[in-house]
Amino acid sequence: MTGKIVKKATSSVSYDGTTDEQAWHRQETLRALKGFSRKRRNLIPILQKVQGRLGYLPLEAMKEIAGFLGIPEIDVYGVVTFYNQFRLNPPGKHAIRVCLGTACHMKGGYITLDAWKRRLEINEGETTTDREFDLDTVACVGCCTMAPVTVVDDIPEAKVEPTKVDGILLKFKLERESEEQKDQ
Repeated sequence: MTGKIVKKATSSVSYDGTTDEQAWHRQETLRALKGFSRKRRNLIPILQKVQGRLGYLPLEAMKEIAGFLGIPEIDVYGVVTFYNQFRLNPPGKHAIRVCLGTACHMKGGYITLDAWKRRLEINEGETTTDREFDLDTVACVGCCTMAPVTVVDDIPEAKVEPTKVDGILLKFKLERESEEQKDQ
């Protein structure tokens, strides 16, 4: 995603009960709204721009957008949940996309998806609590001869069986440990 601004989650809470992250979401949303008129027809372009900046559409952003356009918050939420392009959860550092196209389905794509769900302890469309991984499905990535395919950070991994899921996650764990040792 180009132009995405990434900010780590923080735990500090201000006097009005909002976290630094919530305040940052509101601030970035207000910046994204600049240049748009207050017409309802701008809702989808605004949602796309805000998601492009934040990586997803948090509640605070949807409230700001509803207030800006003068429409009920439920109308914004309804559009966000209707279209697959919008995310309600923050993206993870690493994107896991399990292909469920015909070839991958026939070669066990759903078994692979279940393996990812169990190992990451999340369902599709969710992000791990440490925001390291997010998991989703795609209809087809066009690598049918390599089925079942999982795309990890835009790199297709061929013949991903449940045991290979463990190997992919082990690679990330080793990389993280190596980075931590460099920092010390």
